[in-house]
Amino acid sequence: MVSSDGNKTLNVVLVGCGRIAAKHAELLGGGRIAGARLEAVCDTLLPRARIMGDQYGVSAYDDMHRMLKAHPRVDIISILTPSGDHARHLLELVGYGKHMVIEKPMALTLGDADAMIEACARHRVKLFVVKQNRFNLPVQRLKEAVDQGRFGKLVMGTVRVRWCRRQDYYDQAAWRGTWAQDGGVFTNQASHHIDLLEWLMGDVASVFARGTTALARIETEDTGAAVIKFCNGALGIIEATTATRPKDLEGSISILGERGSVVIEGFAVNRLRTWQFEDQGPLDEAILRTSSENPPDVYGFGHKAQYDHIVDCIAHDRKALVDGVEGRKSLEVIAALYGSIETGREIFLKDKPEKCRLGRYDR
Repeated sequence: MVSSDGNKTLNVVLVGCGRIAAKHAELLGGGRIAGARLEAVCDTLLPRARIMGDQYGVSAYDDMHRMLKAHPRVDIISILTPSGDHARHLLELVGYGKHMVIEKPMALTLGDADAMIEACARHRVKLFVVKQNRFNLPVQRLKEAVDQGRFGKLVMGTVRVRWCRRQDYYDQAAWRGTWAQDGGVFTNQASHHIDLLEWLMGDVASVFARGTTALARIETEDTGAAVIKFCNGALGIIEATTATRPKDLEGSISILGERGSVVIEGFAVNRLRTWQFEDQGPLDEAILRTSSENPPDVYGFGHKAQYDHIVDCIAHDRKALVDGVEGRKSLEVIAALYGSIETGREIFLKDKPEKCRLGRYDR
């Protein structure tokens, strides 16, 4: 099939039909991604896969290998299974020679992430890690301002994830809130924000973190706080919790520098609140005016923009904004956060964390 612009339409299959898969299916199955379409879906729970398949008129399977053998013209495999299964599923499927899209986090251990990166390079397929908040319009404008040096010396970056996840959320699936398959608020809900913090502020030198299980009945933390030291000397703060009540409050980031301050808030780092620089120019008012839209849900608008980017990267053989190497960076910070919680010490990223239960069954 060829799209209206003359490029081949990319066929996408989904592995995993849970909560986040609904967003992918809506975009791909609903015709909202130019140059890509939903081809088939798979889930170990066949009734769940059939519900999604019937909704978008595609075949449903409970075996991912059988799906791929039945659809040899697939171009992209989107892996949307529990976090602890991402690496296993990618390594099982990469031999089919299809490009890979992986929901966050790409893996739960750095060893698994490295194996995924190496396997995709060996099979000459692209690896895309879903970090949709990077594609939010105000975040893009903020990144441009950082790269243009408008902040001068960076002083502090802060992310706040104040979301509400009650016990019924964790009870939806046995893997939620476990060390082996999920991790806590740092790994799951805040991983996008941690990614943004490092992407905007620069490489992380060290972390010092604390975590607690405040309200949820889970193995991992539902509330955490951390102090970050960046290699450029700036400081960072991470505040993350799913214990906000009675409802979601914010998912925000602020960047402070010697010549400017920016705050992006909303549920999904999607609404520009503050945009002020000492060298304020005529375009700044327009940026503030056009970047103040709040997303309709916690996932925001970024998934569509990222899929558009993925299609463009494949069609024109361009480098991904978030490939495996880039996606690994936030996982490295998260592993250090857990190492700090476990040891009660500052963890330097140049050192391998002594203790980190994330991704381990032998906790």
